[in-house]
Amino acid sequence: MNTLKIKKGDTVQVMIGKDKGKKGEVMKVLPSKSMVLVENVNQYKRHIKGRQQGQKSEIVIITKPLHVSKVSLIDPKKKKPTRAGYKIVKGTKERIGKLSGEKI
Repeated sequence: MNTLKIKKGDTVQVMIGKDKGKKGEVMKVLPSKSMVLVENVNQYKRHIKGRQQGQKSEIVIITKPLHVSKVSLIDPKKKKPTRAGYKIVKGTKERIGKLSGEKI
């Protein structure tokens, strides 16, 4: 199983693809596939056919996951994309932003 430096609730920016530059919060992390689901990013329309009598067909918007390499964490202090690192403080491991050194 892969360990990812991006966690649920983090704010990330898309660096590659059709949604390049968009920012959003991570809703779900899929470590086995190295993918993340980001709010309001990588959305597609899907047609759903009405199956039962009286049920209408509809078009729904679904959010598909992005590969972790296509997103970058947002530094809490400088508000710019950064890499994540780790620092041991008083015996506990903390994630830090490489850009400013602040705790994420």
